[in-house]
Amino acid sequence: MAKIVFIGAGSTVFAKNLMGDILSYPELAEDAHLVLHDIDPERLGTSEVVAHKVAEALGVSPKIDATLSRREALAGADYAITMIQVGGYKPGTVVDFEIPKKYGLRQTIADTLGIGGIMRGLRTIPVLLSMCQDMEALCPDATLLQYVNPMAMNCWAIDRASSINTVGLCHSVQGTARQLARDISVPIEEIDYICAGINHMAFYLKFERDGKDLYPEIRRVIEEDRVPDWNRTRYKLLEKFGYSVTESSEHFAEYVPWFIKRDRPELLEEFNIPLDEYITRCERQIAEWHGLRRVLEDKSVKFHAVREGVVDTAAEVAGYEAKELTVEEMEIQRITRVKRSLEYGSQIIHSMESGKPQVIYGNVPNRGLIDNLPAGCCVEVPCLVDRNGVQPTKIGTLPPQLAALMQTNINVQSLTVEAALTGKRDHIYHAAMLDPHTAAELDLDQIVALVDDLIEAHGDWLPKYQ
Repeated sequence: MAKIVFIGAGSTVFAKNLMGDILSYPELAEDAHLVLHDIDPERLGTSEVVAHKVAEALGVSPKIDATLSRREALAGADYAITMIQVGGYKPGTVVDFEIPKKYGLRQTIADTLGIGGIMRGLRTIPVLLSMCQDMEALCPDATLLQYVNPMAMNCWAIDRASSINTVGLCHSVQGTARQLARDISVPIEEIDYICAGINHMAFYLKFERDGKDLYPEIRRVIEEDRVPDWNRTRYKLLEKFGYSVTESSEHFAEYVPWFIKRDRPELLEEFNIPLDEYITRCERQIAEWHGLRRVLEDKSVKFHAVREGVVDTAAEVAGYEAKELTVEEMEIQRITRVKRSLEYGSQIIHSMESGKPQVIYGNVPNRGLIDNLPAGCCVEVPCLVDRNGVQPTKIGTLPPQLAALMQTNINVQSLTVEAALTGKRDHIYHAAMLDPHTAAELDLDQIVALVDDLIEAHGDWLPKYQ
C-alpha cells in the first residue's frame, strides 16, 4: 500500500484535485493510504471530509487518515506532496506587497521572483528543510513532490541541504501549451512540443504538428491582432526573443525590467498588467472558502466524478453560464466535480508504482541537462518516469538569448538560497539588488532599506540573519 502524504492539506481545493487524480487510477484506488496533514485543525477537518467524498464519488475505498502531527504523517511515507504557504495571506503575502508599495515598487503575484519572491523563499526554505529532516529520519527513500513557490529557490535549497529525492512540479508547461493550441485552433492532442528552461521561464523549443513547425501560426496571432487581452506580455516576448514562454503574462511582467515602471504608467494599460493580482486572488479565495466550507462539509452534498477527461475551467464556467447558474452555483459545481486535472503529481506516483512509463515536466538540479545554465541550478525539463523514478532528459544548449534572460532570474535565486543556507543578511541585499524589476525601480540604498523593513515586518516568520 503506497502511503501518500499531503503536507498543507488545508489547501482543500488543490488537495481535492490531487486526491481525485490519484484515486482515478485503478492501480492506486484500492491500494493507497492517503494521509492529510495541516497545522490548521479547521481546514484539516474540512479536507478530511472532502477526501472521503472524493473516494465515494469515484466508488473506491482507500485508507484515509488526517493528523496535525507532521512526523506522524511522514512516518513510513512513500510520497510526500507539499502545498504549504508559510506566513499565509496575513501577514506573509500582505507584507510582501504593502511594504514595497511604500517605496513605489508594485508587483502582480510576488511568489516567484522580485522582492516578494525573495521574502517568500526566505520564509519557506527553512520550513521545507525542517520537513526534509523529518523525512530523512522517518522515510528516507520517499519521493518529495514539491509544489510550493518560489519553486526554483525551494528546490535548489532542498537539493543543496537534503538527501531527499525531490522533483518540483508546476502546471505552467502543460497549461500554456493548451493555451497556445487554442490560439492557433489546433487540438492539443495533435501537438508535439519540447520545453525547457527554469520554472516560470521555460520556453517551447519545439512546437509542431506532424513534423511541421507551428511557430508561424503562433506569430500569425500577433500579425492578425488576435492576441488575447490577458496575454499581451508573453506575446511581446515572443516577438522580441523568438520563442513562447510558459508562465502567464501577469507573472512574467515582474520577472523582467520592461513592463512595470513608475514613470511609464501607460505600460500597465498597454500590456493589461493587473497590479496586486495575487492580493485580489487571495481575498477572493478566502471569501469563497468561508462560503464553500458549509457546502463541502454538508453530508447531503454529493461529489460527482467526470469521466470524459480533462475539461478546462474556462470551458466549464462558460457551460455553467449558458445554464444561467449564479456565481455561487458555478463555484459549487466546480468544487464538487471530481475529474483528472493537468497536475503531474498523480502521474508520477502511478508510473513509479505501476511501472507504466510517462513523460512529465519536472524541476530538477541541472546536472548536465542544460549546458549554458549554471551547474546545480534548478531547471525545468522533460522527465521520463517509471519504476526507476524521475529521470530528467538532457536538453543541451539553449538559444543564447533565452539562457541570458534566465540567468538574470537565476542570479536572484542563487543569492536567496545562499542567504537561506548561510544566514548572511548581505546576500538578501545582493539578491534584491540583482532582481531585474527591483533594480529597475530603486537605487542601492533604497533596496537595502526596503529589505531591512521587510525583515523587521516579518519578525519571527524569518530566522535571524547576521
